Amino acid sequence: MLSRTADHLYWMSRYTERAENTARMLDVNYQTSLLPQSAAVAQVGWEGLLTISELMPAFRAKYGENAITPRNVLDFMVRDENNPSSIVACLRAARENARAVRGALTTELWEMQNQTWLELNRSLQGKSFERDPGQFFEWVKFRSHLSRGVAIGTMLQDEAFHFYRMGTFLERADNTARLLDVKFHAVHSDFYGAASELDQEYDFYHWSAILRSVSGFEVYRKVYRDVIKPERVAELLILRADMPRSLAASLNELVANLTVVANDHSAETLRRAGKLKADLQFGRIDEILATGLHAYLTQFLDRVNELGWRISQDFLVPAG
Repeated sequence: MLSRTADHLYWMSRYTERAENTARMLDVNYQTSLLPQSAAVAQVGWEGLLTISELMPAFRAKYGENAITPRNVLDFMVRDENNPSSIVACLRAARENARAVRGALTTELWEMQNQTWLELNRSLQGKSFERDPGQFFEWVKFRSHLSRGVAIGTMLQDEAFHFYRMGTFLERADNTARLLDVKFHAVHSDFYGAASELDQEYDFYHWSAILRSVSGFEVYRKVYRDVIKPERVAELLILRADMPRSLAASLNELVANLTVVANDHSAETLRRAGKLKADLQFGRIDEILATGLHAYLTQFLDRVNELGWRISQDFLVPAG
């Protein structure tokens, strides 16, 4: 398979997943900001969102030092075409990558990507995003689900399909870790498994919002049959391989797809991916919390980013 085709399919799925996960992160912050809280606490939440997405320098360059308002952050992360991580930029890049390999896609998958882009433009011009941001984020998630479903339901399961899936799960692992970490970035602290009385009520709403943002609220109730506790939310989203958006599930899928397309150059990449998968498979939440959740997630993000770089080197067209 031509590495250029693999490259476009890999990035098409990564950008689609990134748009969905940006919508999930914005949604959790938007819902949390509606809770009764001081302006300072709300401000910290929006700052944390920009920091964890590594967008603070770009945001300040555009809006200035003291311009972190919900409206500015939402505008920047949804419709700013100059911000490569905005929802508009991600869905445009997904469509451009799809168009470049139009011949390798089924008609339904191409029409799905194209239609999403056209509807997005209509939606933003019609001001429906300003009227109801929550509804807009649901629409982005729905289109991503639809894209993934059409790909799985119609694509031939050859090498192209496995590169498409690899992009999805690498991006998902990165984004689930960021979503879990956003709170600790905001308050510049870590979590070792015990919340103070003062934090517990706010924590309940915050962790509930995180669970809802990864479609995990009902799953949590089914698995634990208990009140929402931060350490259990962390366990569900890090170590539970049966939770579809968890770090463990994402790494399992990544390794499975990487194994199928392995070549002479990729042995070290596969070894590192397998090691990270094993760390999650045999990890324990009390050990992770003893290190500190923020410290653990920071290290995890570094390892996932390195895997992404290695996959690019081993299989894909070099950047530039």
